[in-house]
Amino acid sequence: MREFEHPEPSEITLDGVLAALADPLRRSIIRQLADGPAEQRCSRFALPVAPSTRTHHFRVLREAGLISQRYQGTAILSSLRSDDLNARAPGVLDTILAAERREHPASA
Repeated sequence: MREFEHPEPSEITLDGVLAALADPLRRSIIRQLADGPAEQRCSRFALPVAPSTRTHHFRVLREAGLISQRYQGTAILSSLRSDDLNARAPGVLDTILAAERREHPASA
């Protein structure tokens, strides 16, 4: 069975999280995950980029420890690692999401 590699909670760093969230498209993905169902198919995200670029953005988020991904058949399901992030950097995710919602209220 194919599986993705994810960092352990103790391996999640503030530098890695902030670097991953420096990109507006990745912040949009995180917001959609936070505001939607607990697990979402990657194909559900309407992103204005090529499929290979989409894959890159999800990989960056996964390697930073922001999201978890798993296969379900041929689909890839993504979920936000809120508990792990809050344990490593309390309040950072909530602060980023609040700022993103203020800057882009129309997508709320």
